[in-house]
Amino acid sequence: MKIRIKGDSVRFRLTKTEVETFCKEGRYSEQTNFDSAIFNYVIETKEGIDSLEAEFQNNTITLFLSKEEAEKWMYETRVGYENQMTLKSGKKLHLLLEKDFICLDETIEDQSDNYPNPKNLG
Repeated sequence: MKIRIKGDSVRFRLTKTEVETFCKEGRYSEQTNFDSAIFNYVIETKEGIDSLEAEFQNNTITLFLSKEEAEKWMYETRVGYENQMTLKSGKKLHLLLEKDFICLDETIEDQSDNYPNPKNLG
């Protein structure tokens, strides 16, 4: 799972295996280790929501998707989900959850578990 954070925007990108694990188990997590702390990033299902939500607690960003959407996402061609979450301060937090596609340009990262890029199809 990859995350991209820029300002008030958080984007999670998941490989095929990660999407499958998340959809079947209702949760997927990874971590980055530092000397002073461990940073966790998690995707979880949540009952009673109709759009993406997020929270940050105890060095962990958790992105929530409704259980109903998660149960069908791995079987669909749908790329992902997006939401502008209004914070208590009134500011907006842009959330994006996507399937990770194979890059069209040269890269050294392993992309063997990524989804085929739609720009290469057809």
